[in-house]
Amino acid sequence: MVEDNQNIQFQLTDALIEQVELLIEQKDDIALKLLLEEFHYADIAEILDEVNLEEAMYVIKLLDSETTSDVLMELDEDNREKVLKNLSAKEIAEEIEELDTDDAADIIAELPEARQAEVISQIEDQEHKAEIQELLAYDEDTAGGLMAKELVKVYETWTVAGCLRRIRGQAQHVSRVHSIYVVDKQEKLLGRLSLKDLLTAKSEQKIAELSNSNVDYVYVEEDAEEVAKIMQKYDLEAIPVVDQNKTLLGRITIDDIVDVIREEADKDYQMAAGISQDVEADDSILKLTKARLPWLLIGMFGGLGAASIIEGFNGSMGEFIILLSFVPLIQATAGNVGVQSSAIVVQGLANNSIDGNIIKRLFKEAILGLVNGVAIALVAIVVTHFVFKTPYLISITIAIALIAVIIMAALIGTFIPIFLDKRGIDPAVATGPFITTSNDVFGILLYFLIAKSILGF
Repeated sequence: MVEDNQNIQFQLTDALIEQVELLIEQKDDIALKLLLEEFHYADIAEILDEVNLEEAMYVIKLLDSETTSDVLMELDEDNREKVLKNLSAKEIAEEIEELDTDDAADIIAELPEARQAEVISQIEDQEHKAEIQELLAYDEDTAGGLMAKELVKVYETWTVAGCLRRIRGQAQHVSRVHSIYVVDKQEKLLGRLSLKDLLTAKSEQKIAELSNSNVDYVYVEEDAEEVAKIMQKYDLEAIPVVDQNKTLLGRITIDDIVDVIREEADKDYQMAAGISQDVEADDSILKLTKARLPWLLIGMFGGLGAASIIEGFNGSMGEFIILLSFVPLIQATAGNVGVQSSAIVVQGLANNSIDGNIIKRLFKEAILGLVNGVAIALVAIVVTHFVFKTPYLISITIAIALIAVIIMAALIGTFIPIFLDKRGIDPAVATGPFITTSNDVFGILLYFLIAKSILGF
């Protein structure tokens, strides 16, 4: 496969899929290989995600080992699982040896434990095997679980001339050289080395003279989300990983962090929508039901609570029964305001941009709710009185209730995520159905209490 073809604009079409399927059916290996050589390995993975398993296996057997290993990393997880089941332990090991240690460990971690041991035993490169086993020992959601062992390091005692000779050999095993790390004889991280400084320095100069001790790093047990925040904050393409003694263990590159950010965004989006597990559209009905049902039940009980409140006031309304017509207005407004407030707070907590104490934050939201509430209330008075022909006093009642409900919803939407975050609970769980349901119940209660106090029913 030609790596320079990465700039070709790829568009997956039905015609292309049909062409691939036709070449597989005709077993025209030469034409199929020529066609696939035009595409990046990520594009090939996208094609394989669309064909059936038998056809995907045919293509994989046709590709060279280096391309196959890259394609495996890009496949949809479910499809990769099916493909790996149809490869022998020896075949998987051959592909694993073409990958960086972090990618290799990720693939092996997806296999059943018995199969993991079988595949590892088939890896011929003993150093590669040992490094993969080391990475598998770390939790996948930590810096250790993200890092790769491949990096370029130099010792502070080396001269520039000796350094240049040695890093050539190291660089052969590193796909992209983002940084050169400087260590001492105990492998302790001392700093980083600029390639420009290295190339422009005198041959006899010591690396210690050129090293920059100002280097960002993370500890091996650091949470993956924290690593992502650090790399985002400082615009890093790579960051070294050390243990408590500051011994250099590996490095994390930006491509792995992008995956972490995407996975967290997916998880937060699903939580905001009321889905309690990491699921995809193609998952089984049982798994999707388990993910959605808990929040739907919360919503149902919230609705029953709101209905019981309405039922409690229903008998005493008399001539003011028209108030029931505006219940959806109260519920929709409270739900929207609550979700808006919580979404902003959750985003701020994720970006570490929420500062100050909770009282100040709640006071600010109350003022914001008051301003928005007054604006909406004025519109509501005009519409309810002149369009719906409701009596003026009832229109005023609805307007006042809207102001109160909007302030309440803003406070709830702000307080709950901060409260959960301070107790170490993911604040994303506070959005969506939870906020909407709580605002529905309290909003309806507040609406009828205000109506009762003003109208006297």
